[in-house]
Amino acid sequence: MPRAKKKSGRGGQHGNVQPFSDEDASVETLSHYSSFSDTSVADEGAEASEDTAQEDFQYKLKGFIDSTVDKSAKTRQGAMDGLKTAMATRILYEFISERRMTITDSIERSLKKGKGEEQRAAASLACLLCIQLGSDIESEEVFKTLKPVFKNILADGSANILGRQAVATSLGLCTLVTEDDVLDVRATMECLENLFTRSYARGDGTSPSISAPTSQLHTNALLSWALLLTICTASQLKDILHKHLPKLPRLLESDDVNMRIAAGETIALLFELARDMDPEFEFDNWDELCEKLSALATDCNKHRAKTDKKKQRSVFRDVLKAVEEGDFQSETIRFGTERMCIDSWLRKRTYDAFREFVGAGMNYHLQANEFIRDVFQLGPPILVDSATIKAMKISRFERHLHNSAAFKARTKARSKFRDKRTDVGDF
Repeated sequence: MPRAKKKSGRGGQHGNVQPFSDEDASVETLSHYSSFSDTSVADEGAEASEDTAQEDFQYKLKGFIDSTVDKSAKTRQGAMDGLKTAMATRILYEFISERRMTITDSIERSLKKGKGEEQRAAASLACLLCIQLGSDIESEEVFKTLKPVFKNILADGSANILGRQAVATSLGLCTLVTEDDVLDVRATMECLENLFTRSYARGDGTSPSISAPTSQLHTNALLSWALLLTICTASQLKDILHKHLPKLPRLLESDDVNMRIAAGETIALLFELARDMDPEFEFDNWDELCEKLSALATDCNKHRAKTDKKKQRSVFRDVLKAVEEGDFQSETIRFGTERMCIDSWLRKRTYDAFREFVGAGMNYHLQANEFIRDVFQLGPPILVDSATIKAMKISRFERHLHNSAAFKARTKARSKFRDKRTDVGDF
């Protein structure tokens, strides 16, 4: 999946014609938060009501923007969270574009002077702002202001750990969206490497002692670094494979399940990228790596939580197949009248990165956000008019009957399976 061309995509998609949405077919609103009412439902004679609702919505957004400079840290954080919710569930390109530098100034102020949760909210808002603006000059202006602030926070060991964790995640996605220069991308990757490589084994083979919050920081940095692997040049990838692939397997021994999983998925991605460049790619410690992956895929360590083991086994079964066979367990994402296949580790890392910020609004952005559609090569948004959307809706009662029938069938099938299986205990 090559990266979308710069200057070709921006977040917005405008006009009176609406993209058909999963949420339109299954719930009464595109918004997943009661404070943001859907104004997209069109009905004859309701235009005035829609205009009023839109004005009310924009008035609320303006209030959030004003509150990002409030004296109260709690109010500032709440305002940024409100803006995040709106950007995750709506396309607001025109409104946001006109106010981008005002919002950027507030983000910068909160990152520099705020603590913990406020920095987390500001860093996340920065990503959503870039996602809304797409890969045009507007988002580059935003990131040009925020990038040095991000990097200073990451380099400052005395900075609030929650803020550093959030910035480590946001730096990767903002770079993916806005940066066009391969040298700038590589410089950001080196900044992230300065963090997660501290979890590498020492020269004498021993593992460093890392606190849980610091391990999460290193994990976030590794995942952002892996995201940027997807837009590296072939020459950069060759250097990275030589430098990092021999060391990454030691992270599989981490006490932190999130770090183990991030390391496993990153290794799978590196193998995929390496084989794309050279189908005959070989790794010197291949047998030892496969043994480690196999052990994690069948982990029965009694000292680990059941949920951790279940999550880990599922991931490492897929990672092992990727390393041994070059295989990937594909997944189909359905949104509205369309579908998209996640058929590679590269595509999965990119999808997961965007979904982390837009959450339940991901399907809506896949339909309507021109930049995200460019990234996943979905073409221009497919337009469906409001009347068609209304005609395709089903009533809440019909949905209830359908869901109840599906639940009963699923429960019956599971009961039969449980009756037949042998109790083999906990692994």
